[in-house]
Amino acid sequence: MAAPCAAGVAGQADSSTPARGLTELSSNGKRQQFGNRFLIDPSDVFQHNAWDNVEWTEEQEAAARRKVQENSQPLPSTKQEEFDVRANEYWNDFYKIHNNRFFKDRHWLFTEFPELALNCRQHHNKADDAVEAVMSENAEFKLANHIDAPSGCDFPGSTATYRIMEVGCGVGNTVFPILKTNNDPGLFLYCCDFSSTAVELVKSSGEYDPHRCFAFVHDLSDDAAAFPVPEGSLDVVVLIFVLSALHPDRMSGAISRLARLLKPGGMILLRDYGRYDMAQLRFKKGRCLSDNFYVRGDGTRVYFFTQEELHDLFTGSALEKVQNLVDRRLQVNRGKQLTMYRVWIQCKYRKPVEVGGAAPLGGEAASEEIPGSEAC
Repeated sequence: MAAPCAAGVAGQADSSTPARGLTELSSNGKRQQFGNRFLIDPSDVFQHNAWDNVEWTEEQEAAARRKVQENSQPLPSTKQEEFDVRANEYWNDFYKIHNNRFFKDRHWLFTEFPELALNCRQHHNKADDAVEAVMSENAEFKLANHIDAPSGCDFPGSTATYRIMEVGCGVGNTVFPILKTNNDPGLFLYCCDFSSTAVELVKSSGEYDPHRCFAFVHDLSDDAAAFPVPEGSLDVVVLIFVLSALHPDRMSGAISRLARLLKPGGMILLRDYGRYDMAQLRFKKGRCLSDNFYVRGDGTRVYFFTQEELHDLFTGSALEKVQNLVDRRLQVNRGKQLTMYRVWIQCKYRKPVEVGGAAPLGGEAASEEIPGSEAC
């Protein structure tokens, strides 16, 4: 298989060769869910538009590393400061140009993050049951941690029983599928974006329901920027391709502030760019800001993570790991006979539950040993 590249040309598939490597059908003859299509025989690469869990060879890793090193000379600090100061302007321009046409709804959303789907709370694993048992048995603990809205505490969605916040909502490609799919009457959804243009597009959509959703402008990198909810009030925080847009020096503070918004037992769900993703290898010289941090042609910025970096960010805010995995996918343009290697990282980190100074329930090892702990 060709080394990872922005658009590497792979070998022509032999049409006379049987599709030996396809895993398209399950044992019952039905089409498998996307995410379970594995390339076993390289000659089958152009049989489908995408392949999952594609393993890289040492040669591929080395080629990607060399490519990144070639284009790693950072821009002058004065130029970098300009991109920082004008970040809001660049993102507003992005949404003014693309409106709501650039991104598509994320059809993988509920497969990867069932915590966002209807009646998710009815399918707890053992760790979740232990968390909920402690919460329900200790009313004083619930009040102290704002698990239910305290009397006199009035904020959007204060009467809800399940609260989700998406940070970096864009034009609503995650928000609106959740509102359509999850009709739990106790659900309330918050969504925010750095771009006021994006937030206005969300609020002007016919799918926006102010009785179930609250959209607002927020700068995640600003330590002083307030949220419309109290600490300890959220069940889920969603970060999809948004943490990578922050300056690396501000990521830790952003995660810490979001962690404080979670109820004990609440989770942060993240999906973002991984190291040596096709998008990183596409950058030419003159686009690097610092190690693995780049500026695009439109002025917006992006960072490419490793699993270890994200683990350190989350555990540095006292969150415990539920999931941290690399999604290596091979996307194919069958018309042009091109192969494109994508690398994404997906994480779920939970806020521990402590009662009376006791050790947190669950913990990293416990959550990994319980079957189904990565589902809801």
